[in-house]
Amino acid sequence: MENAEKSKAIKTALSILLIPLAIIFLMSPCETEGSNGVSPLRKKWKVLHIMSYHSPWKWTDDQFNGFKYALRDLDVEYRVFQMDTKRRNSKEWMDKAGREARRLIETWRPDLVYTTDDYAQEYVTSHYINKDIPFVFSGVNGNPREYGFFGSSNITGVLEEEHFIPSVRLLKRIVPGVKKIAVIVDTGKTWEGVLKRMRQKLDRLPTGMEIVSWDVIRTFEEYKQRMKDYQAKVDAIALLGIFTYKDKKGNNVPYRKVLRWTAENSRLPDFSFWRDRISYGTLCTVTVSGYEQGLVAGRIARGILAEGRSPSSYAMEPTVKGEPVISLARARKLGIKIESSLLLAVQVVTQFAWEKEE
Repeated sequence: MENAEKSKAIKTALSILLIPLAIIFLMSPCETEGSNGVSPLRKKWKVLHIMSYHSPWKWTDDQFNGFKYALRDLDVEYRVFQMDTKRRNSKEWMDKAGREARRLIETWRPDLVYTTDDYAQEYVTSHYINKDIPFVFSGVNGNPREYGFFGSSNITGVLEEEHFIPSVRLLKRIVPGVKKIAVIVDTGKTWEGVLKRMRQKLDRLPTGMEIVSWDVIRTFEEYKQRMKDYQAKVDAIALLGIFTYKDKKGNNVPYRKVLRWTAENSRLPDFSFWRDRISYGTLCTVTVSGYEQGLVAGRIARGILAEGRSPSSYAMEPTVKGEPVISLARARKLGIKIESSLLLAVQVVTQFAWEKEE
């Protein structure tokens, strides 16, 4: 009887001791996996950034800076792979760059891949549809459906939709008499989606304005001749694709050289959709914000990594913020006087970039 009493007392004491331990265990955070297979409670992540283009370049760097800012308080190890397709755009080079990027994914095994602009989607992301690794993109002009991304479990991101009509309206405020516009692109893949969206919005052009030509140009000599012909035929140029022009030896002509030649030889006002062009002589733009593109993509990546959300829970949508920018240096060269009220409402570039560099 006495032994039974002792045994009962020991069991009671043990149960009293175990209850707090059980409570502590139940209250302790468990490292469970989110629906995308990534633990939302991990303390460190590996993120691979695959850029279609290169760095330093403002458009590319702004996207990555925005992306990193959204993840600034997380412990992230970054690696960067530059496909360099603006300066080297042969099919052979892009195939090679795509293979190398995919090899890095397989060997480094990042927790998330951040891809920017269209070539990275075509040559890298499209090879990982419905795979385990989550992908987040930004700066994509093409239709994600054409890449096979719609309905995929592991791919989402931010679309780049140019501010065509706002850019034209800004041009008209600067040069009210503009009526006929020529559109220029190179042979890059980016322009297919851009031109399609522009054509869909033609009915929204200001009254009296029209696009009179859509020209695909392949060489720098052809570009220079076409620009000379335009001087007497149109009132303005939509200067879009300027990256794949070849010189007489078949080498790519740097886009900055193209823009400088234009500023020094064309008397026509021009516009584009990206801020970096303005520093090199293009008159104006309502630019897509690369930083905003990357920031939104980073917020999506944060939700996937730190909150365990599935990529498929995020819609693939464009950012809406546009930033008006004017080159006062180009306006002066063209003899255009701009209202002070307009200059106070936009970003102003006062010098050509090459004047600072020389």
